[in-house]
Amino acid sequence: MSGLLKLSTPGRGEIVDLTDGVGAVVARSDVRHGLVNVFAVGSTVAVTTIEYEPGAVADLRAALERLLPAGLEYEHNRLNHDTNAHAHLRAAMIGPSETVPIVDGRLALGTWQQLVLLDLDTRPRERMVHVTVLKNPS
Repeated sequence: MSGLLKLSTPGRGEIVDLTDGVGAVVARSDVRHGLVNVFAVGSTVAVTTIEYEPGAVADLRAALERLLPAGLEYEHNRLNHDTNAHAHLRAAMIGPSETVPIVDGRLALGTWQQLVLLDLDTRPRERMVHVTVLKNPS
């Protein structure tokens, strides 16, 4: 079973909660025990988990800016006359996907843990997130 989440984002580090959308795909699948993989398409987008609340979201954005500042001189920008090398690097460090267990038909996330998409590019984008549900063979 699979589903596709489509999102319009403003870019610039926007962080979007995917938990309800992924949970809806899991619910439609009727899988009681298994795994769900969440994969974002694109080289400037990432998926991770975090407590999706304003403080943690702001802290994550600030940490990424400290680690890979937007204003540095990057070879990608020089070679491609671009401005989003930091977005590619941030996405590469976080990664495009997460896999979460399904237990009793629900995402096995912690109380304060949500699945989120990070749109790290420098401009608005249409983003696609593939959600693939796998049933345990037992």
